[in-house]
Amino acid sequence: MPVITFKYQDLKDLGIDMEQDELLNTLPMMSSDIEDHDDEEIKVEFFPNRPDCLSVEGVARSFKGFLGMETGLPKYEIIPSGEKVTVSKEVAEIRPYIGFAKIENVDFTGDKLKYIMDFQENLHWVIGRDRKKVAIGIHNADVITAPFNYITTGKDENAFVALEQTSEMTPEEILTDHDKGAKYAHLIDKFDKYPLILDKDNQVLSMPPIINGELTKLKEDTKNVIVDVTGTDEKAVYQCLNIICSSFAEVGGQVKSMEVVYEDKTMITPDFTPQEANVHVDLANELIGGTNLNAEDIQKLLSQARFYSEIINDNELKVFIPAYRIDILHEVDVVENIAIQYRINSIEAKLPDINTVALQHPWFESEKLIREVMVGLGFQEIMSLMLTSEEAHYEKMNQPEEDHVQVARPITIDRTMIRTSLINSLMEFLEDNKHEDLPQKIFEIGDVVYLDDTKENKTVTSKKLAGLICHSTANFTEMKSTVSTVLSNLGYSMELSSSENKTFIEGRVANVTGESRNSKISGFFGEVSPEVITNFELEYPVIAFEIEFL
Repeated sequence: MPVITFKYQDLKDLGIDMEQDELLNTLPMMSSDIEDHDDEEIKVEFFPNRPDCLSVEGVARSFKGFLGMETGLPKYEIIPSGEKVTVSKEVAEIRPYIGFAKIENVDFTGDKLKYIMDFQENLHWVIGRDRKKVAIGIHNADVITAPFNYITTGKDENAFVALEQTSEMTPEEILTDHDKGAKYAHLIDKFDKYPLILDKDNQVLSMPPIINGELTKLKEDTKNVIVDVTGTDEKAVYQCLNIICSSFAEVGGQVKSMEVVYEDKTMITPDFTPQEANVHVDLANELIGGTNLNAEDIQKLLSQARFYSEIINDNELKVFIPAYRIDILHEVDVVENIAIQYRINSIEAKLPDINTVALQHPWFESEKLIREVMVGLGFQEIMSLMLTSEEAHYEKMNQPEEDHVQVARPITIDRTMIRTSLINSLMEFLEDNKHEDLPQKIFEIGDVVYLDDTKENKTVTSKKLAGLICHSTANFTEMKSTVSTVLSNLGYSMELSSSENKTFIEGRVANVTGESRNSKISGFFGEVSPEVITNFELEYPVIAFEIEFL
């Protein structure tokens, strides 16, 4: 999960003068965890649903409300800058959306410059899906001149000095020869042209979502900045811009709006207009449990959550939610904030008034048998997370990427999707344990999730069994014998057919189907290709199988 680091003195500078022990006891009450701390610094972990708290300014803002020091909807003044950015229609196919803002009177002294860089990168992870969905640029506004242009350029045109470089590079050279360029090239290298942001004099601010120009590099004495947010999701772009600008405004930065001129519309960004939602008193008491709050009580608690509310009647309030709170999607989210401000520890615990009798699900009886068979064959069971990443699941396994269930706000970059296969998790386990003695024989029984547009909820959960064997002489025949033994002991027939599965060596992989009295299976097994083995930094042959229970 995102972790932010700041000094106790930083909170004191922002108006929160609290003893260390009290601070460490209070922060977890605000839905955060203390990752680490010493006498000077503290590391705080927030869930991805609160990206507004990924800066020390955001933490202080929420803290002041929680402590009752500052309550109600924060009000940040936005002054029109009179400046604009024109968006070329050519960027529509590449990275169509952009938000712009100018912020004056910023302070980057001390650790503040590092903090804003960390804040930027955390937003890249939490909202931006590692820059795929959203990418952020923050520039020294005093070395560039409006109006700005968001354009596309040829691969060998508009050479500029990229961040931390000393000589000009073309966009194509940046994608191949620059560390950042090579890392994020996959986001735009499939296009014939690349996006650029230019100023009035055709100076390059950035090449989104890859890298900024050295020209606009931030320094401790920078006083005025331009913030650009580009992306493929319009809503996420403007939400991200609001979060950054409100964080600057919280410490005295003067936010100035800019016109974003598209071919068919003009936007004014940023926009701090609050969201509106209704919350019901009876629902709040029901969901929280153990409370008897009235409308006035809830209004006070909402104020501490930095919301503004109006009482409509004894059972309903109209709530105004600050633009930086992008996590409020439903009335239940508002109730959650009421519960946090009420103090979770103050809620009376009650036992449910329903008695039930437990009964084991039939699948778990089958799972017990599968486990006994695999352990009897000398395999060791592992249990991995259902969350993985596109890189580990598809790219490293030499598989084409297919439609899959994505995590909206991933905790880390290696947990961005729900798995559709178990084998890459087993390969990752081998990678982490390659120092152990050979042979290694591991297996996993677990759920996978598919997208299926024919279903009402569009997802299908399925059960799978997978196993890997790693040693110097592992081969196709050994795995065929293993799969045959497993299926025979589970009561399934076995039929083989040719397979084109690219995870395995061509000609040394087979599809397998079978059926028993009550169910059917399908799957595959074979020798893992050297390319995949190398991708996971392994040094010995690996053979694998995966079976799905239909």
